Amino acid sequence: MKLTVKPTARGVGAGLAAGAALLLASACTGSTADPSGSESAADAVDVVITPGDGATGVRPDVPLTVEAEGGKVTDVTVTQSQPEGGASEDAQTGEQDGGGEDGASEADTVTGTLSDDGATWTSDWNLRPGTDVKVEAVAENADGEEKEFAAQFSTADAEQGNALELESNFPSSGDVVGVGMPVIVNFDLPVENKSRVENSMEVVSEEPNEGSWAWLDDQTAVFRPKEYWKPNQKVSVNMRLAGVDAGGGTYGVENHRLEFEVGRDQRTTIDAKSHRMVVERDGEEIKDFPTSVGRADTRAYTTTSGSHLTMEKYANLVMDSSTVGVPVDSPEGYKLDVDYAVRFSNSGEFTHAAPWNNSLGEANLSHGCPNMATSDAKWFYENSYMGDPLEVTGTDRQVEWDNGWSYWELSWEDWLAKSETGEPDKTDDTGTPGEVHGDPQD
Repeated sequence: MKLTVKPTARGVGAGLAAGAALLLASACTGSTADPSGSESAADAVDVVITPGDGATGVRPDVPLTVEAEGGKVTDVTVTQSQPEGGASEDAQTGEQDGGGEDGASEADTVTGTLSDDGATWTSDWNLRPGTDVKVEAVAENADGEEKEFAAQFSTADAEQGNALELESNFPSSGDVVGVGMPVIVNFDLPVENKSRVENSMEVVSEEPNEGSWAWLDDQTAVFRPKEYWKPNQKVSVNMRLAGVDAGGGTYGVENHRLEFEVGRDQRTTIDAKSHRMVVERDGEEIKDFPTSVGRADTRAYTTTSGSHLTMEKYANLVMDSSTVGVPVDSPEGYKLDVDYAVRFSNSGEFTHAAPWNNSLGEANLSHGCPNMATSDAKWFYENSYMGDPLEVTGTDRQVEWDNGWSYWELSWEDWLAKSETGEPDKTDDTGTPGEVHGDPQD
């Protein structure tokens, strides 16, 4: 890996995983000293690689450093390989992102930051647990003459039952999404060191933006940009979770990379008072549909106003009132087969075809879902991406910010307050705002 210069992360990590010993050896191999005892100018530079050559059981969250004494570091290559009898190579280097192509992942690449004086290189990310690590470095003296150095060591395995893994994510690699789309990550175990995990997940967009991770609970993190994504661009997410200390002796074991595309800018507004549903694309109105929303005689049958996102869609769907607390066999219960359903909340709200509703554009008579003519619902179904903004106005029931993906209900300040770091994250490939490593002294 060539030198990669990135801004130095802020903050100091802490915490020691149980059973993971750190062996620090003074460093390094590759000296070319003259056997007669005289040294040339090229031999005046020396390098210390930490952890040192031959170290075993190294904590994977300890920073890897290459320090040049009497010169500057000019090149560092870090290779991680599975020891004989360990997990398969594919499990260590392949992408595990719910939809990405197989092969080596950029998230597995060990990049580093060079100090201002060029004398010290420090790894940006943690190392994979249970691997053999080879470090090859080149340093030059004041005359520009280079010398090579190397060291090999191994990292400690994550303990069984304490291996943090990615359980699911939205979107998946290859998805085309709307301009409001968040990145949602679900872990299989609770995360205590949320800032450490947060800083290990880097979001990069072709069009620079600013965003932040927020924690919905101990196992769910969501990235939302400050402003909607600009349309027609690619976004990548490098989740460098391998080696991160998630707390309580739990370490991440694999890296993941997502690559998705933001499509056209399509936004929909539903006005409960005018009974109209207007669709704009790239700033131009392209559709104006008659609709009929919730009749609002109960809270359950009141359509939620506020900022929503389209979430998922079904060509055919069974709608059951029991899912919103109304038994099917009660006077107000229902169980219907509907076509062209597009979800926009977790409280049972979908746009869908309702050929039985003769009051489209005139009155609100539904159980809470915006009813549409079959041809209109089909168009919306076929032309909706996951993450398209959908705004509802005119009802007295405001959507909760965590009902579905209604994260845009929160102001940027309130969203940022849900980040463990409390700092915005630039999406221009300049790194994350805080520390990912643990303290070598702990």
